[in-house]
Amino acid sequence: MFKRQIKFYTPEEYLALEESIDQKSEYYNGEIFAMAGGSYNHNVLSGNFYAALNQFLMNRSCTAFTSDMRLLVESVELYTYPDVMVICGEPQLVPGRTDTVTNPVLIIEVLSKSTQDYDRGLKFEFYRTIDSFQDYVLVDQDRVHLEYYRKQPDGRWLLTEIKAVDAFLTLESIGLSLSIRQIYNKVDWFAG
Repeated sequence: MFKRQIKFYTPEEYLALEESIDQKSEYYNGEIFAMAGGSYNHNVLSGNFYAALNQFLMNRSCTAFTSDMRLLVESVELYTYPDVMVICGEPQLVPGRTDTVTNPVLIIEVLSKSTQDYDRGLKFEFYRTIDSFQDYVLVDQDRVHLEYYRKQPDGRWLLTEIKAVDAFLTLESIGLSLSIRQIYNKVDWFAG
């Protein structure tokens, strides 16, 4: 029987590889994981969130980022690309990098069948080790369903589920209330 050999990389090797190819990948525990491209609905949802956040934050001290900005979760040495994230104040860049930050207050992930367990589980566990991190939003692309996690003063995380298109999502970390109808605008319920 043949045993599969796994090649392990240093963070420096991973970052060098990322610069030499057009495909994005995550890095964790010495391994590199290719990221799949997003679906139509995935792109619409992340785009709607980014557009609303970018407009709201225009004259404020926070900045919204798309999935082109990499995040380093330093405590576990995870390099990843959240769908949308917000940083308030000065972005803390990884030394020597202009494409990797460490201090988001808000992260939004659009769920897919292949990533939803990871986004809800281990990835969220890793994100919670970031000191600045306050709000986490998981968005279902196949139905109106958002999971909004808000960090409480005692360190616990409170979950609010939103399933009504006429409801609103209030992002406490930045003081923005968004219409669920706006978030799901132009989603194709028959795609896929």
